[in-house]
Parts: sequence; structure tokens; C-alpha cells
Amino acid sequence: MTTPDGTTATNEAPAKKAPAKDPWDLPDVSGLVVGVLGGTGDQGRGLAYRLARAGQKVIIGSRAAERAQTAAEELGGADLGIEGADNAECSRRSDIVIVAVPWEGHGKTLESLREELSGKLVIDCVNPLGFDKKGAYALKPEEGSAAEQAAALLPDSRVTAAFHHLSAVLLQDPEIAEIDTDVMVLGESRADTDVVQALAARIPGMRGVFAGRLRNAHQVESLVANLISVNRRYKAHAGLRITDV
Repeated sequence: MTTPDGTTATNEAPAKKAPAKDPWDLPDVSGLVVGVLGGTGDQGRGLAYRLARAGQKVIIGSRAAERAQTAAEELGGADLGIEGADNAECSRRSDIVIVAVPWEGHGKTLESLREELSGKLVIDCVNPLGFDKKGAYALKPEEGSAAEQAAALLPDSRVTAAFHHLSAVLLQDPEIAEIDTDVMVLGESRADTDVVQALAARIPGMRGVFAGRLRNAHQVESLVANLISVNRRYKAHAGLRITDV
């Protein structure tokens, strides 16, 4: 039948909308290999240890393979599912690569690994910070944030941002069974941020929470300066919890 405005009407019922996806319905990531660039530093070692302790296969990356292998052995080695390699091999052999290098070497490191990181899911957890007599303060990279710099340098990778607010001391302490904190996860693809959230949830006590796109990474990275001030004043290892979700 033709309607007065010239369109054709049908008697078919409108298609039903698919139900909204449960934000806590996350993929199984237990079989993925996780590489940690900067895995010989405190934050990288802590993340490598916690993920391996949770059953994840982990490869520690460093500029020097020997240094990475030493760190892997110190954290438990083959018994815990951790091995060491140079940054290039770590990147090639991993499904997910966490970037935990010092801010000063962030850009140069990623630029040198563009080919090896092509097609990979990259998680940037670097916090651009400066320090003076007044304490820690946030730096703002030209691209807007460390994560956005990573995305600019790695056009063929899927860049996300997470794991910024974790205490390296707690992560590396074998006497601590759970890390009581949330992890703010940012990225452009829901499929990618779901994977990162699921990876965070592998660590007992931890939860990944979606916190926006990469353009919002600067304030997440910057918040670490505030946490440093909290920790110094209260002699603590503070993390974050997101309420009502």
C-alpha cells in the first residue's frame, strides 16, 4: 500500500533491537600470551608477577635479553610461566603487550618496535610525570597523553590504556594475595577494552572498568601525581575504587 507521502507501507512488525550487551560479560583471555615491555622495572615486574601468578603466560621484555631473563628467573621463571627476551622478540611472541617503560624512553622504544607490534593489542600504562621540590606533577605530551603518543607511533596496533594506578610495592609482594583496586581502561574499540578488562580481572581483587576513549587518557595518567601525594602523606599504597558500578 502507498501512503499519502508516496512511501510504501508494509504489515511487517518492526525488527526487535538486540538486547544491550552486559558490560561485565567479558572474554576468556586465559590462553593469551602477555608481553611486558619494561618488565625489568618495578611496575613491569609487578604486573608480570601478578599476571603469571594468576595463570597467564608472560614474557618480560628488555633492551637486553639477559637482563630480561634474569628478571624472569627472579620472579619464578618457568615454574610460574615467565620468561625473558629482548623487546623485539617479546613483542613478536605476545598476543597482548603492556608498555611499562620509563616515560623518557617511551616514544623511542615504541617507534623502534612499530613492525613487531603491528596487529597487536597494546596496553600503555606509562605516566608522564615530572618531579621537583614540591613533589610529583603531570606532564602533557604533545599528542595529549602517553597513550595517544603510542597510538600515533603505532598506527597498525590496537592501542589501549590501563594499569596506571597500581602500587609496584603491592604488586611485587608475594605475601599479598589480593590487590584491592579498580583499573581504569581506555580505548577506541569495545572488543579491545573488554579484553583488557578481562585481563585485569585475572588478578584477584582487581577489576577493570571502562573509562572512555584515548582522548581522555591524560587525566587518568595525571592522577598518579595525586596518588603519590596521598601515599607520601599517609604512608600508604593507595589505589582507586569506582563506586556504583
